[in-house]
Amino acid sequence: MDTFKLTFTLNGEVTEVLAEPSEMLVDILREKMYLTGAKKGCGKGECGACTVIMNGEAVNSCMIPAMKAMGAVVETIEGIGNKDTLHPLQETFIDEGAIQCGYCTPGVIMSAKALLDKNLNPTYAEVKEAIAGNICRCTGYVKIVNAVLSASQKIKR
Repeated sequence: MDTFKLTFTLNGEVTEVLAEPSEMLVDILREKMYLTGAKKGCGKGECGACTVIMNGEAVNSCMIPAMKAMGAVVETIEGIGNKDTLHPLQETFIDEGAIQCGYCTPGVIMSAKALLDKNLNPTYAEVKEAIAGNICRCTGYVKIVNAVLSASQKIKR
């Protein structure tokens, strides 16, 4: 197959990587950029484990052909905090006990971040809607929603 040079902004840095037309963004992130926060769960855009923010919107990276990321701004869980300085969402997920096995957590946080980037005063219902595409089999969602609401207050300070 012919490869092409994919150029996009990844976590604030212009990035170039060789890609094949058949590759999906999740594969580029995991296998070529070694960013494993976005998980390849269902591969059908139904579980949300692969959620990243692309051009300001939460997207299922397993459904985004690599070519569609050309020139895009992509943000992954690895780009929002680090071990020394967590993002407020990461902090509140820990504080509120919103993490169980952790498999879905990066995708849920990225969906929540996309919401909070646009709306720092979301209602309980708006948070539920924003994370509706993320399946979590462990938590029951209440702690997740509470963590997002708590993070919105932290960010406003």
